[in-house]
Amino acid sequence: MNEDVVLYEQPASGVALLTLNRPERLNAWTGELAVRYFALLDQAANDPDVRVIVITGAGRGFCSGADMGALQGVSEGTNTPSNMSARRGPHETTQIPKPVIAAVNGACAGVGMVIALMCDVRFAATNAKFTTAFSRRGLVAEYGISWILPRVVGTAHAFDLLYSGRVILGDEAARIGLVNEAVPQEAVLDRSLAYAIELATVASPTSMAVMKRQMYADWNRSLPDATNTAIELMNASLRRPDLKEGIASFLEKRPPHFAPIDPKA
Repeated sequence: MNEDVVLYEQPASGVALLTLNRPERLNAWTGELAVRYFALLDQAANDPDVRVIVITGAGRGFCSGADMGALQGVSEGTNTPSNMSARRGPHETTQIPKPVIAAVNGACAGVGMVIALMCDVRFAATNAKFTTAFSRRGLVAEYGISWILPRVVGTAHAFDLLYSGRVILGDEAARIGLVNEAVPQEAVLDRSLAYAIELATVASPTSMAVMKRQMYADWNRSLPDATNTAIELMNASLRRPDLKEGIASFLEKRPPHFAPIDPKA
């Protein structure tokens, strides 16, 4: 396997950076890239020194979707869907108990758009191009995008983007809520890393892990059920050392020194 198809760095304390690295193909998705990507996601998720994960692409693209050569092989029967997906999917990002930030620096299409959507926070270049593309390839809403997209932008925008497969730029993506913020292309990674560093510095890893779990779980709960669960989780947080440290750091006007994720939380 070519391990260089995804690069792994720790550019700052508490932050892991994964870079999809097939710039000559706008980081198009292949089975080999998928295997490496998920292996590095697991590495970052299991490293107690990593508190926030940032994902970006090398060169002019974030991820332009499935590699057309590999996809053609699937249509002609010379390749299999499992070779494209490595039997894992972008939805696994939602199960990582750490914030995952997408720095969308360029073309973001098909499965690449799903990867970005499954991240918790997204920053994009103003000129980044987004497209679901599936309808224009004779495909369907793949990899759970039919679940995540309407929750992010609402059903009307989701239907539009899925049906038409039209291209939108970063500015429109920010306007409809697809991304949190659009910034000049040269600033995307710096903005994403600055945000990640802030989270790694000031936020409790355990608090963020619990809140992420709450967010995704509560989408399928009633308000009373979500409230009751929140009360139980809040009571548990009151007994953790993080509360004492959070209060002390506030009173002493210093950055907090939170422990890694509490596996019992």
